[in-house]
Amino acid sequence: MHVLIIEDDRRLAHLLAEELEAERIVADVVYDGESGLDLLLRGIYDVAIIDWMIPERDGPSICRAVRNHNITTALLLLTARTQVEDRVFGLENGADDYLIKPFAFVELLARIRVLSRRYMPGNNRSDELRQGDLVLNVRTHLAYRGDQLLELTMTEWRLLEFLMRHPGQALTRDQILDYVWSYERDVQINLVDVYISYLRRKLDQPGKPDPIKTVRGVGYRLKAAS
Repeated sequence: MHVLIIEDDRRLAHLLAEELEAERIVADVVYDGESGLDLLLRGIYDVAIIDWMIPERDGPSICRAVRNHNITTALLLLTARTQVEDRVFGLENGADDYLIKPFAFVELLARIRVLSRRYMPGNNRSDELRQGDLVLNVRTHLAYRGDQLLELTMTEWRLLEFLMRHPGQALTRDQILDYVWSYERDVQINLVDVYISYLRRKLDQPGKPDPIKTVRGVGYRLKAAS
């Protein structure tokens, strides 16, 4: 695994690099956002650990730029921000995960390994998901209904991905909440309904049925392709 650390606290950056290398993970370090983005755009890293507040370019703007270039590196934000809206902002700008400072290295390592498995080519989670006329590529972060590109936020993306990985299955609101907002605290269950409505609007096309079905008393189901 090849990891990039973008962190202006040099002591922390080198400590993380040493700990990762002790786990046989190759780690490169840079101390500002512009240098970090230049390296990420080469597309050679499996995972990037990005501090939110760094010189020249902050973490969310790095994530956004990476996704705009269709780079598939998994992005983990480090932040001292504890407000839910801040963390949601980071995720919706392209981050795959976040970790609040201070943190334990064992937790960071666990999250890196989960992210690397998710994006590893040839694993048992296909890079491309298809259900009917819906196509979602987990590496390019592009989603289509038919030939129409879907402009999804990161939260909407996670929600659609979860539904497409379980076609025909009635998913409870708790299951959806646990996957889409897995590291959020104090998230209300009705947020699932709010984002389902957002996603339905993005998927709506004239003459085509709503692929998301409401299962009364349970949650939601994506119609499986026949």
